[in-house]
This record gives sequence, C-alpha cells and structure tokens, in this order.
Amino acid sequence: MPAPPDGAGWGGGRRGCVLALPAVSNILVIDDHDTIRDGLAQTLMRQGHAVATAKSGEEGVAAFHKSRFDCVLTDLRMSGMDGVAVVKAVRAHDPDAVVLVMTAFGTVEIAVGAMKEGAYDFIEKPVKPELLRAAVERALELARLRRETAVLRGRAEALEADAGLAGGPLDILGESEPMQRLKSAIARVAQTDATVLIHGESGTGKELVARALHDQSSRRDKPFVAVHCAALAETLLESELFGHEKGAFTGAIRRKLGRFELAEGGTLFLDEVGEIPVSMQAKLLRVLQQKEIQRVGGEETVSVNVRLVSATHRDLKAEVKSGAFREDLFYRLHIVPIELPALRERPGDIAVLAQHFAKKHGPHIRRGGMELSPAALQLLTRYPWPGNVRELENAVEQALVFAEGEQIEPGDLPAFLQTQAGAPVGVALPSAQPAGDGPIDLNRVLEDLERQLIAHAFEKAKGVKTETARLLGIKTSALYYKLEKYGFIAADEAAPKAGSNG
Repeated sequence: MPAPPDGAGWGGGRRGCVLALPAVSNILVIDDHDTIRDGLAQTLMRQGHAVATAKSGEEGVAAFHKSRFDCVLTDLRMSGMDGVAVVKAVRAHDPDAVVLVMTAFGTVEIAVGAMKEGAYDFIEKPVKPELLRAAVERALELARLRRETAVLRGRAEALEADAGLAGGPLDILGESEPMQRLKSAIARVAQTDATVLIHGESGTGKELVARALHDQSSRRDKPFVAVHCAALAETLLESELFGHEKGAFTGAIRRKLGRFELAEGGTLFLDEVGEIPVSMQAKLLRVLQQKEIQRVGGEETVSVNVRLVSATHRDLKAEVKSGAFREDLFYRLHIVPIELPALRERPGDIAVLAQHFAKKHGPHIRRGGMELSPAALQLLTRYPWPGNVRELENAVEQALVFAEGEQIEPGDLPAFLQTQAGAPVGVALPSAQPAGDGPIDLNRVLEDLERQLIAHAFEKAKGVKTETARLLGIKTSALYYKLEKYGFIAADEAAPKAGSNG
C-alpha cells in the first residue's frame, strides 16, 4: 500500500497565518473489490492526487491511524467492517476527517444513516469518473478549510502570550497609566464594528491587542484570522487575502479560499499593513468599500462580512504624503486609531512582565518556575528596551538558560544589560572593554560577548552541538561557523555530517 509523500503536512509557527499547504492531496480508497478499488485509484492519481488503497474496512482504518489523509473514499457494503463502521472509526480518530461513502444500494435510508455518522457525501455505484472527480474536489476543499481553520484557531490561542503582554487573551498585563488607557480604549472599541488601525513600535504587542478586540466583541465565537503582510510577496498576498480559482496560475491545482472568506463573521487582522504594495492597496480599498472579494482567476464576486483590524509601526500619514500609501485607503483604515505605548514609556510594568515571562518559560527551559532577584529586576527597569516587550521576553528567556541558582541574578542577564551605564557594582563588564577613557571598539566588545555566550552554552550542553544551538536559539549550521570562528572546533569539523548529533 503506497504511503503519502514525505512533507505533505500543514505549516505551523507562532506568528502570522501563511500556511504550508501540501502540493498534492492524499486520498485513501477502501473497497473489497480489487477491480473497482484499482480503477478508482487510477482515476484519482491521473487527477494528480497521491492514493493509498485498502481491501477491507479494518485495513483502511489501520492505514488511517498511521498516516494523514485529506479524504477517505470507502465502499458501504463490505464483509467485516462495513462503510458505516469505517466512518465511525475514522471520525473518532479525527473529527475533522472528510469521508465519502460509495454504494450500489443507493437508498435514502442508507444515505441518511451514513451522513448521520459523519459521512460528508454519498456516491452511487457504478461511479462515473467525472462525478467522482467533482465529489472528491468538493471533499478536499472542505478538508482544506477544516485544517486551515484548526491551524488558525491554534495560532489564535497562542497569541495570548505571543507578544508578551498578557497571561490570557483578555488579561493584558500592566497597571501603568498608559496601559490603563489602552485597556479602556479596547473595551470601548471592541463593542463596535468600526475598523481599527493599531500603531506602535515593533514588539509592543499589536497582534495581541487585535486579538483582545476580537475576544471582547460580539464576533468572539467566529474566526480570528491574521495576515502578516510584510512576509508575503505581492502575488502571494493577493492570493492569501482573496483566494484563487483552480488554474489561476502555475501551481493553482485547486480552488483556495482567501483569508477574507476564512474570517467570515469574525475578525481579519492585517499586520504591517503599511508594507502592502500600492497596486494591492487599490484592491484592498475596493473590498472595504464594496464588502465583496473576487478570487484570483475568478469572475464570481463573493460577499464578505468581517471586522477589519490593521496594524503598522510606520507613520502612515507621512507615507501618504510621500505617495507610498493611498490617502483614501488610509482614511478607510484609520476610522478608530489605537496607539500602543512603548515599553520605555511604562517602566513600572517591566517588573511585572519580567516575572510573568520567567514563570511562563521557566517550566519549559528549567523544568520548574523561577523568579528574578530584586537586583536583576533593577537592571531590567533601568534599560530603555528599544525592542520593547519582545526584547524583554527574549532577555528573560536567555537568563533562564544560563541561570544556575534558585533565582535569576544580574550575572545571568544578557551582557548588554550588565554593561549599561550605571550598572550596579559587582556586575562584570565584557573583557573587551578598554581601560581608561579611550574609545570603545564596539565590534571587539560584541565579538567577546558572543564568544562568552557560546562558550557558556557549549559547556552547559556538554559539547552537544545541536543542544548548544537550541540553547542559543540559532541554527546548527550557524553554530558550526561560530564554533570554528572562535576556535572551539577545527575547520574540518565545521561542516556537520548528516545524522550527527554533534
């Protein structure tokens, strides 16, 4: 029985919603008649799908447990486990599975029974190739939609801690005056359907605020779909937003729903909307005005009902003046502006956030929670945090990796915090720091700090390079380069061998 091709999976990651769709669909055909089973498989393979076959219900269910299939096509009348039992077993293993049932005994009662158990559709034998292809395409579209929605739902749930502002989607951390104003604005704006433009520096938590707006709105039970505009080329962005029809371009082997359709009834979040090319801005404006989209390569217009929330770190008014952003689109997006404070504008929240991150990441890094000492918190609160909350979270994560005591001390924090002006007595400066009042060689300082961090991680990982790379948060290939650069390994060791664990 052929297995699905390697790599036919669904992409993940914490940010954004660019999903890695499989190049081909994997279909399982279950039928106890050899000729029919092989004929169905050949028809579907000619359509470009990867097909696995099983000659009994039991064999088919076992195959389904071992591999991922986008669609299951099963005969209804089989000896042993029949088609209805297959539907029950498959759906029990994966509630989102899409199952088509075939039978030569096409009575309403049988069809209704199979549908009640979760079958998606019902095909009568003998199965005509054109009807089979149409039914399978519809089933695959439903399977893709279900899996995309599941991925998006999981990402939405992860957003509660994604930018590091909250312990829960409605619990934005921070009691400073700027954060109190922000929470009040979210509570008021969420109750409306007004289009919102969130402005803030990178790392301030724009996506989390968008999620909070959704979670406190009347649309909370509908999808929250995020699109990171800066991560997509113009051609890909149009397809991601509006979807495409089969054959619209090379590689478009089937219809794909866009993010506007996936967010139907809910909220669509356009992160870094200022990065959208001018040509795409006109198409987005039309959608906002007409509340309908047209898939790439299609002629049909589809009405959409979404609440649009966008975000940017750019000054869009200046972008409008320079001609980089359409003025009419700006006013469509800027109906309700929300300004996010930078972390340096709310230093009173730093300690609360830092302790939150220590508790959040501690169990994953050290198999237990950990807090920061008063001296470490003092260092954190004195730093201006140009990277905002995201930079603070990264610093706490790094400190957790290198901390050896019961709590995080100043010496466990990243070197850039220990070397800031006015650092407390006893905090070590990097060895490359020149004596006296002479000029600082910044490159030498940074290299020395990097060498120290790598040495510490290499020792902590007991020389295991993959573990060292994980501790440092870099790729193994980059680690080998740095290990050779600083003399930890010889040049002939710098190319990692396949299958080596370091």
